[in-house]
Amino acid sequence: MILTPIDPADVPRILAAFAAQLPAAGPARAVFARIAQTHRFCPGFTADLWAGQYKAVALAHRMGIPTRDEDPAVAFSWDGEVIRTRSETSVVFHEIAHWQITHPERRALPDFGLGAGPESGRAAEADAATCVNEVTKEEEENLSSLLGILWEAVHDEPAILAFAEQNWLEQYDKPGTPAHFVRCVDALIARGLIDETGVPISAPAISPTG
Repeated sequence: MILTPIDPADVPRILAAFAAQLPAAGPARAVFARIAQTHRFCPGFTADLWAGQYKAVALAHRMGIPTRDEDPAVAFSWDGEVIRTRSETSVVFHEIAHWQITHPERRALPDFGLGAGPESGRAAEADAATCVNEVTKEEEENLSSLLGILWEAVHDEPAILAFAEQNWLEQYDKPGTPAHFVRCVDALIARGLIDETGVPISAPAISPTG
């Protein structure tokens, strides 16, 4: 959930201010530009958030990830076997990103052993299956968020909306915000999950954390 509402008229200025704080050298500017360019898909900073769901489902199938056309509220977003896909486009891409990032052993656990996601209905069971510390959980949530957003971007979806909704632009004018983005970009590249222009890589990577 977005913490601070964004005036649609202010979006170009905010994106320019964020970009200006990114280092001239390194991949972060190119990666951010890929996300920022999706602003063209959401005039007025709004769009049909379900319209590209089929693209995310197709990606899951290409990657060998089983899916089920069912609301996550009946069980889990990921139940250890399938992604429930009756969710907004960005949510399905986000779950695919989690599947890529998580350690393979945790793919057998509901919500990847991270605790209940916001869409999962059986939250107590998901929380009971948690098997990572807070540092690992936060790291994986951040990386899954950004990777899912980049999957949206390469599928010509309005990824900038998820970028704002998941609070990557919160305090955009403070140095810590773009610095956090740079760290996450570098981490995704180091794990072999994106290239230096922000294009995701389909081959699943093993997380260095358990």
